[in-house]
Amino acid sequence: MERRDFIKNGAVAAAGISILPTGTLFAKDNGRVRLGYIGVGARGMSHISEGVLRDDVEIVAICDTQESSLKICRSFIAKSGRPAAKEYTGGLDAYKALLDIKDIDAVIIATPWQFHHPQAIYAMKAGKYVGCEVIAGLTVEEHWDIVKTSEKTGMPYSTLENVCYRRDVMAVLNMVRQGVFGELVHLEGGYQHNLRNVLFNNGKNYYGGGVEYGPNALSEAQWRTQFNIDQDGDLYPTHGAGPVMQYANINRGNRFTNLVSFSSKARGLASYVNDLSPGHPNSKINYKNGDVTTTLINCANGETVLLSHDTHLPRPYSLGFRVQGTEGIWMDVAKSIYIEKQAKRNDAWEPVKEWFDKYDHPVWKKYAKEAEGAGHGGMDWFVFNGFIQAVKAKKQTPIDVYDSVTMSVITPLSTKSLKEGNKPQEFPDFTRGAWKDRKNVFALDDSGF
Repeated sequence: MERRDFIKNGAVAAAGISILPTGTLFAKDNGRVRLGYIGVGARGMSHISEGVLRDDVEIVAICDTQESSLKICRSFIAKSGRPAAKEYTGGLDAYKALLDIKDIDAVIIATPWQFHHPQAIYAMKAGKYVGCEVIAGLTVEEHWDIVKTSEKTGMPYSTLENVCYRRDVMAVLNMVRQGVFGELVHLEGGYQHNLRNVLFNNGKNYYGGGVEYGPNALSEAQWRTQFNIDQDGDLYPTHGAGPVMQYANINRGNRFTNLVSFSSKARGLASYVNDLSPGHPNSKINYKNGDVTTTLINCANGETVLLSHDTHLPRPYSLGFRVQGTEGIWMDVAKSIYIEKQAKRNDAWEPVKEWFDKYDHPVWKKYAKEAEGAGHGGMDWFVFNGFIQAVKAKKQTPIDVYDSVTMSVITPLSTKSLKEGNKPQEFPDFTRGAWKDRKNVFALDDSGF
């Protein structure tokens, strides 16, 4: 089945560690990675769709608390011609039985955010590579727990942040490394995406069609909306922070030192509900999360970073990237660029296509065909491939545990900053000083990992 057909018919419409512990079993003699999946809702099924297309992946086991998700996954695996996966369900601890299986090399975690930390900890202690959807944890302490467990067990943990692999993002990374922008001074990114139809639906469709959330809804609206009711902060920083960290060499000769967050009033979600269903009780909820949260971050080498979380208001999709240095600037909103002394006109934006054609990252040049049709413009293939290749080679993942927790911990730090009246928060140094000497490893060539 083609990826596009799966996404249309299956998922949406239907509803510094380099040495592994001795004795750890990985990738049988046939060279296949034996995968377990914890959470096979819409996002987990997207990873399933990548797995069934690869000869080097065996889908050994799946776990979910909802039969509806297991049914879709079961049917899809069968139609792909793959052997049926072992299934684990029945309660919130069902994942433990999956992770106790000896013939699993790695696990993909795609459950609601509140479960990521305990599931990842158990997985690493069970000797499994962990590829986890965002967020890593809900508190600063949980992020430290992830790091310490990874270090103690020797098992890599990787946040599956797909935007790090977006084609334009990687072209700009190539430009940054070749000095096109000069010395970097200021960076921006974020999550600027109208998610109102993700946070509410009619209980029949995954997206939109109604104003329900929680048990009366489907997919992310079952759990994600509640975070916006209970918490004010940047709830999803990794789309912006992940690529920015690569540009600024964070944890690789540079680090985030502190941050401060500001949040607007919250009006968007209540307005949306009332517009679709005037007087509905969900239009009267006091949503704590501001419609636009802005976080400013200082870097050890003097750069500043601005992250935006803007998901409650009508707006076109944009992650708001900006890379600005002593010799030029790129902004993704208008797909525009200006490089001093090379621009055709002084003080005028130029289309970016010519630059991206010239600096297209080698990994995209090599694997664009394989990624064709994959989710999110192909970048889902790259983040999945990087993880699988690392497991096969028994190497560190391209996005390692330190990078993972650094981009994720922005959520609890921003929440604390807002609670304390926009007070600056010291950024944890998860590398404990090793950032000064650590070298870049991400996408240095066309290897794919």
